[in-house]
Amino acid sequence: MSLSLKKHHSFAGRPGPVVILVADGVGVAPAGPSNAVTEANTPTLDKLAKQTLYTELAAHGTAVGLPSDDDMGNSEVGHNAIGAGRIFAQGAKLVNQAIASGEVYDTEVWQQAIQHGKANTLHLLGLHSDGNVHSHTQHLYALMQKAADQGVTECCIHILLDGRDVAARSALTYIEQTESLISKINAQYAANFRIASGGGRMEITMDRYEADWDMVRRGYHCHTHGVGVGFESAAQAVEAMYEASSKGDQYLPAFVIEKNGDPVGRMNDGDAVILFNFRGDRAIEISLAYERDDFAKFDRNEHRAHPSLFYAGMLQYDGDEMVPQQYLVNPPQIDRTMGEFLCAEKITSFAISETQKYGHVTFFWNGNRSGYLDKSLETYIEIPSDNIEFNQAPAMKAYEITEKTVELIESGKFRFGRLNLANGDMVGHTGDLAAAIKAMEVVDECVAKIIRAIERQGGVLLYTADHGNADIMYTEKDGVRHPKTSHTLSPVPFAIVDPLYAGEYQLSPPTDAGLTHIAATTINLLGFEAPEDYQPSLLRFS
Repeated sequence: MSLSLKKHHSFAGRPGPVVILVADGVGVAPAGPSNAVTEANTPTLDKLAKQTLYTELAAHGTAVGLPSDDDMGNSEVGHNAIGAGRIFAQGAKLVNQAIASGEVYDTEVWQQAIQHGKANTLHLLGLHSDGNVHSHTQHLYALMQKAADQGVTECCIHILLDGRDVAARSALTYIEQTESLISKINAQYAANFRIASGGGRMEITMDRYEADWDMVRRGYHCHTHGVGVGFESAAQAVEAMYEASSKGDQYLPAFVIEKNGDPVGRMNDGDAVILFNFRGDRAIEISLAYERDDFAKFDRNEHRAHPSLFYAGMLQYDGDEMVPQQYLVNPPQIDRTMGEFLCAEKITSFAISETQKYGHVTFFWNGNRSGYLDKSLETYIEIPSDNIEFNQAPAMKAYEITEKTVELIESGKFRFGRLNLANGDMVGHTGDLAAAIKAMEVVDECVAKIIRAIERQGGVLLYTADHGNADIMYTEKDGVRHPKTSHTLSPVPFAIVDPLYAGEYQLSPPTDAGLTHIAATTINLLGFEAPEDYQPSLLRFS
């Protein structure tokens, strides 16, 4: 389909570029000692929040296509929403619908997995919590119950401990819930369902954007070959690791469950493996490790031969690269993104972030498409992230991203740009309040530098975020502080910095204003009318 935009009826745009700066994980919550955003010294961000061209946007729940307004937003759906300009049903909602209707069990992929499971063993692998950002235990339980109903008697569950989208040390609660269902299934069906392996999500399996393949290697060998510290049960493993360190669940090392000294859940030829995560970014690399014959990122045969497995994902995590090749639920079909319209109008653009969020300003921004939309018009830049716990270096790569962004703005080559500063989210996830405060102060410095570049070029800066995180760093109960490492339900800031502003438009957000309204706003500021089916612009023109 041919795409095009009409020239705006009254606004021709500015001489400089329009740039969207996403301060990842920076929500708007009441000021207080747990709010790293307001506790930090941020004169630039404070000034933005007090100006006329400032509002706040919904970044969670139904505003970004999630099942309910109790669901926290996340970077994936946030960037999808900004780039798409419309609300699309997202991963959790799609899976909920497919399970509720039974559609997921009618697929050929599910039926093949069950046949392999009945003949051998079914393995269910994924993030073990109800955080609803990458996965939900209710999805796992539905798959377990249906597999048992359909005759699977051997099933291994490989659990990735969360402590990031849920409370920092909540793994035992979820293990108890899962073991309860396992006991019921085993008693009813004379089956052998069991937890087989696990470890923290930031230690094994769930790397993204090829930042740390060694994480994936550790996870693969743990789940597949039973490599890890042995325990009699998952609860015993977690309790022992809690006693050994003060780390939260996300940083706990790999473990395996053993019986008589042997792992209970090694994967063997003919077994089926289903990754029950629905979010794509941290599911791609482990999928490649399981299903690609030409895989060469690490030695899968280091401990024993890589088995011949039937592998499937809950969704297809990368539609362009077809990863994985087999999946249970179709991902959201996001078409006619802002980027596609801008390319159709020959608008030159750049996208830049560090590795941890690079896919968000490219893949997710472009409607879950890999690569360039039009390489002749677009420049994508990735600044490599450090492989450390981010509270150790709360500046992350913000200074480097900012320096390059200023260069891109001042080059005069680009009409549009977008960047992500990951600090508020990635440092926020560590639960370290002092580090998150420092991270916010770095973000403030960087925003100030980018504003100065915009002013010199006569461009426009849109400052916003994709969801909250650093705005609530702990909760308090009975006088005891509990680190909050998950995202929040907070709205996010939205400010326009337009040094040539002379009252040509006013900020006039609708009552339901959310991230999806940014695309039409951006298109207007570039001098075009937004597509009719986009969520309306936040601007009213004189």
